[in-house]
Amino acid sequence: MKACVIVFPGSNCDRDVEVALAQSIGRAPTMVWHGDASLPKCDLIVVPGGFSYGDYLRSGAMAAHSPVMADVVRKAGQGVPVLGICNGFQILTECGLLPGVLMRNAALKFVCRDVWLRVENTATPFTGLYRDHQVIRVPVAHMDGNYFADDATLDALEGEGRVAFRYVAADGKRDGKPTNGGNPPANPNGSARDIAGVLDAGKKVLGMMPHPERLADPALGGSDGRAMFDGLVRALG
Repeated sequence: MKACVIVFPGSNCDRDVEVALAQSIGRAPTMVWHGDASLPKCDLIVVPGGFSYGDYLRSGAMAAHSPVMADVVRKAGQGVPVLGICNGFQILTECGLLPGVLMRNAALKFVCRDVWLRVENTATPFTGLYRDHQVIRVPVAHMDGNYFADDATLDALEGEGRVAFRYVAADGKRDGKPTNGGNPPANPNGSARDIAGVLDAGKKVLGMMPHPERLADPALGGSDGRAMFDGLVRALG
């Protein structure tokens, strides 16, 4: 399997994704500068987290117009799987590969902590090694992770199995706590319907705010994210 990781000015998780992919694939992915006009032939494209262009204007808005993104959109249209993590998720919504927007966190504060996610759909290349409704622990680190879409779009996402992950409590239940309450709520940012990750109509483009690459090795304090990268190798290798 050949993977490409896009690198923007301000990316800070490209190296993390590179290490996680290399661990699962057995060789390093190709790192592609945002200013390149095209991508080499690959089986997977990852748009990593960070603060592309310093989050000026709006998170992901400027990066969505980087030269390489035209080819990312083109290859996604040809069926190449694309994974956008955190800022990568914001970029994928800004360039139209995924519906909805990522707004400022409801509590208006940067949040950086582990959260619990429930796997809502295992019939994708990204989630095939997880169990249905498995609860996993993954870190978040963002200021603009509040996923919003109109009710018709949210209904369609849920009805078509396009919600990949949902924020839950450790027992797998949605806790319904306000995001500015006392104890940390299960939903760290106020995302509509506790959505943490969404898929495109073909279920080959995934955007998610949490960082699976940051818990993909026991040396990092946990390995719940490893199954995503191992699963991609199994599905695409």
